[in-house]
Parts: sequence; C-alpha cells; structure tokens
Amino acid sequence: MAEPARCVFFLQKKKRFCKMIVGKGRRFCGEHATMEKEGSSRRIACPLDPKHTVTKDKLEKHLKRCNSREKPKPVYYVENINAGPAYEDQELPRVTLSERSKAELEALVDKLKAAVEGLNSEVEDRILSHPVLQDQLISPKNGESAHKHLKQQASILGHLEELSLLHRQRCFVEFGAGRGKLSHWIHEALRTHENPKTEEDLQLLLVERCSTRFKVDGKHQDAGVEFERLQVDIQHLDLSKVPLLQQKKLPLVGVGKHLCGAATDLALRCLLGTAGAGEKTGPASKRFKPSYPPEPRPADEMTQDPSLATWPHPLLGLAVALCCHHRCEWRHYVGQEFFQQKGLGPAEFSSFCRMSSWATCGLRPTHQRGEDDAHQPVEETDAIGSFLTAVERQQLGRLCKLLIDGGRCHFLQTRGFSTKLIGYVDTGVTLENVLLTAVPSEF
Repeated sequence: MAEPARCVFFLQKKKRFCKMIVGKGRRFCGEHATMEKEGSSRRIACPLDPKHTVTKDKLEKHLKRCNSREKPKPVYYVENINAGPAYEDQELPRVTLSERSKAELEALVDKLKAAVEGLNSEVEDRILSHPVLQDQLISPKNGESAHKHLKQQASILGHLEELSLLHRQRCFVEFGAGRGKLSHWIHEALRTHENPKTEEDLQLLLVERCSTRFKVDGKHQDAGVEFERLQVDIQHLDLSKVPLLQQKKLPLVGVGKHLCGAATDLALRCLLGTAGAGEKTGPASKRFKPSYPPEPRPADEMTQDPSLATWPHPLLGLAVALCCHHRCEWRHYVGQEFFQQKGLGPAEFSSFCRMSSWATCGLRPTHQRGEDDAHQPVEETDAIGSFLTAVERQQLGRLCKLLIDGGRCHFLQTRGFSTKLIGYVDTGVTLENVLLTAVPSEF
C-alpha cells in the first residue's frame, strides 16, 4: 500500500520537509496551503485576520461570515460614554519611576504621606463566608487555586448578605464577569427550591469585553431567573439601553471580583452615571447635595459629559473587589476632584499608580516574581533602593492604593452613598484583598 502524499514545504528551522498529509491533488498541507501558486483554489491569508486562511475563489463569501468582520454595534453601545471627559492636559508624557532622580522620588513620597494624612478610608479586616459554598470549600476535589477563588466568592456573598443586598427582585450586574462564577453563586444563594413556579424575579447581567470559554451562566434555566451576557467594554456600556433592564426595571446591585485598574472606575461611572442612588424600597430617594465646591470646569460641561446622565433605575449598592491600581488612568478615574482638593494632579496620579505595585511585589526582587505577577510593572532602580527598603516600598504601595481608593470612596459619598474598604480575605489567599462596598446613606 502506497504511503500518503506528504507536504513538500521545507522547514528551515528543523532542516526537513513538513510531514503533514496533503489532500488529493495538493502539494501542501492546510498549514502551508498559502504556498500554492497555481489554481483558483489556492489558499491566501484572510485580509481581516491573517491568523487563518481561505481559498482565493471563496474569499468574497468568506468575508461576509468571517468571525473577525466588524459586527453591528448593539443598542447599548455608546462610544466612550463612561470614559470621562478628555482634556489636552491629561495627556502628559509617561515618566517611569526609573527615570526619576532620588530627589524627585523623595518629593513624591512626601506628597503621598501628606495626602493620606487624616484620610477617612481605613481598610477594615472582615472575612465572611456564605453557607452555599461550604460544600465546595471543604471538597478535596478542588485544588489550591480553586479554593482561593471560592474563598473570595464566599466572602463577597457574605458581605452582600450583611448589607441586605443579597435578595431577589433585583438585577445583579457583574462587571468583568469572565466565566460568570460570581453570578453563578449569587444565583445558587438565592435559589428557591420550594414552589419554583412562584419565584420572584431575579436578573443577572454579566459584562465581559472578551469572548470567554467554559461559561457557567448558560447552564441556569430556573423559572423567574434571567441570565444575560453582554460582550462589550464597560467604557462603552450604556445600562439605560440594555433591553433586559428595560423590561422589568428592577433595582440594580453592582458586583465584581477583581476589576482590574481603570475597569473599577469605568464600572462606577457606568452605575452612577446612568443610575442614581435609591432607597431599598419605593421610588428613588432625593439626591444628596454635596457641601464642597464643585471641581472647576466649564459651565456647560456637566451636560456635555455623557457619563453624568441619569436614568430612573435605583442603585441599591455595590461590592467590588479591587486590584491592579497601576493600570488606572487619569481620564477614567472618578476621584479627580478628590486629588485636586489635595493639590495633586495627573502627574502625581500617574506616579502613585506605578508606586502602588510595590504593595504586591515590593518585598521580592524582580527575578523572583512568578507567573501571577505577569501583570505587575517591573521598575527596579538604584535611586529607589538607595533610600527605601523593600518593607518601606510595600508600605508606600499600600498607601498609594489607599489614596486611589479614597478618591473612589469620595466619589461615591458625594453621590449619596456610605462606603467601606474591607479586607475581605486573608493576604495568603490574594494580596489584592480589598473589597469596596457602598449602600445609599440614610437621610
């Protein structure tokens, strides 16, 4: 029996021909089909995405259905609605810590210490859990990594319950949903096994900008429960135009597990720019009128900023686990007014964001960082090491995080919310262990 024909493409690196089997009448395999020089059926790289190929004679038909084609924008997509207003002076040159002198670094440290002095945003350690996850937490089938995620999810649910937010008759909006595990456990906690036909309404809206594999939200089909996933960047999400929310107009609860950097600010703008603080029952409460002077802006700018529009759905509260402060951006940051009141601006904000990474990697030299720290910026300089020890860097990194989060709390407080920063899990579970919670203030 004759051997099947092999691909004739020569692999220079391996010094041999490709061993893949080719189709009848072909000289090259599918991987190297672009090398075919003759015939209308030769394969070419897709002009929309060169990572895959298509036969030349079917290119026009392929372009109409290619997954990389530009798809129509959904009705809730409004470009940059939550991005915040852009100013020319916001686009400052990016200066890394390694480019700064010792004197400049010392000045930054002094500004940081002065800014956090008297800050009413201390982190309170309060580790909670929820009975719905107990079986999974003690199951030997779950590995160390799975247990860490379960502990975080259990504590977030515990805090939602403590804040009286974990109930039906509301819509939970999970930002940065990933596979949707947090929404899954919220659903399990609120599941009513008795009389399923009489369950009260429950909506779970999952927001994730990337396509995600192994999603768990598609497995839930309980009566009275609606799961919907929006593949959109939070920056462009207008909640007031989401069809699911327009149907029953349930009050909102915002949740998130490790909203990376600017995503937290975008989520706050999304919730508070298109939703106002409301009472737990009945109509939305009156707006809280702040006593401080407003941030200096043009007189008509409040109407020009799309992220300050309002809509009638009340926001009952939120619980968001914070992380990656070094990825924050001044334009998106909701605490700009807070920084300006302390005499700080975009330049200091950018530096404090970079310094915040010291809280999670300040004790370890660069070469000792593992895969979990791949998202951490690497900035080791002689100037830093000459006057700051690893322990001091870690402490300063925590102060930077506290200051940035203090601006977020200020933003929420001036809009009628009572806020807390809580150490919701042990640092052995994750170094990014701070949970931001907010519920409407009592008037």
